[in-house]
Amino acid sequence: MVDTQKIFNHDLALLNSNTKYIAGMDEVGRGPLAGPVVTACVIMPYNKMLDGVYDSKKLTQKAREKLSQQIMETAIAVSVNQISQDIIDEINILNATKESMKASFNNLKVKPDLLLIDAVKLNVCKQERAIIKGDETSYAIACASIVAKVYRDKLMQEFAETYPEYDFEHNMGYGTKKHTQAILAHGVTPIHRLSFLNKLLGAEKCQEIKRRRQAKR
Repeated sequence: MVDTQKIFNHDLALLNSNTKYIAGMDEVGRGPLAGPVVTACVIMPYNKMLDGVYDSKKLTQKAREKLSQQIMETAIAVSVNQISQDIIDEINILNATKESMKASFNNLKVKPDLLLIDAVKLNVCKQERAIIKGDETSYAIACASIVAKVYRDKLMQEFAETYPEYDFEHNMGYGTKKHTQAILAHGVTPIHRLSFLNKLLGAEKCQEIKRRRQAKR
């Protein structure tokens, strides 16, 4: 059930004389076999609530896209960043996510007094809270979740035009049966995360592909 008022009130209670701007941070794409990890950092005004805002995974595509546009139009500041599959393979997905989050925070045009993050600690803001299930708890984090999800989904839909065999427009890079079967039948694309394919292809095969990728750089 979507309860925007509850998560809006959560953030509203945190505003005080020392906390004027609250930023929400979230990521999308930690689990897929292909594509970048995307993070968004959003500072929203609290004089008006956008009804329907909630964890992006609980919303329909149509609702997410509409809300993402509204968030971009009304936000005090928004910053989106992505880290490629090659960097994910080099430094692992957790470190890549943190690096992208730091970039999202640093690129904000307005600096917040408080940063709320979905389950990750960054130590980049003077006041910072990591909240488990933050996109179901905080309005600002939910807004960031929606922006990041819509941004990444559009990237994967664009990749689907280049690599139609992999069904990216539907799986968004996640390891569905159709996706894994396409990998076995057609091999990997440049956007596949080799560090996520050791079990499917074998570590030796993934290392061989990685060496070829590096030689082309």
